Amino acid sequence: MRHGVKLNHLGRTAAHRKSLLSNLAIELIKHKRITTTLAKAKSLRVYVEPLLTRAKSDSTHNRRIVFSYLQEKEAIKELFGAISEKIANRPGGYTRIIKLGKRVGDNAETALIELVDFNEIYGGKVEEKAVPAKKTRRAGGSKKKAEGEAEASTEEKAAE
Repeated sequence: MRHGVKLNHLGRTAAHRKSLLSNLAIELIKHKRITTTLAKAKSLRVYVEPLLTRAKSDSTHNRRIVFSYLQEKEAIKELFGAISEKIANRPGGYTRIIKLGKRVGDNAETALIELVDFNEIYGGKVEEKAVPAKKTRRAGGSKKKAEGEAEASTEEKAAE
């Protein structure tokens, strides 16, 4: 009986499974989308999403923890660089699995797993992180008041 067992062993030993998931995660980080079997894609999602969450806060501790899983410097640079900037505002759900159908050779169910923020076609326009304007201690909001009055007058003219 397998009560409460959430880990799919994928028909492999623990060391082989760890190596497989590490290699799949590295390829996903490098290429932003990969095609694999559905079972591997689902296992990869469980494996890689906590690593993506760690990458949101760049610290030496988080880099070392992620490196213990991935063991490749280039993937770590990419993860803590470009990927962490894009997923900074996302509260989770960094990956998307799309079923592709059966594979010709062995009839295995295949799937495409991708990083959600890197697909402009499927996810719509990629939004850039808005940087708030710097606040100064200068007195005077006359510029903002003038802009607000100008907008109000254009709205009145449009209504007429």
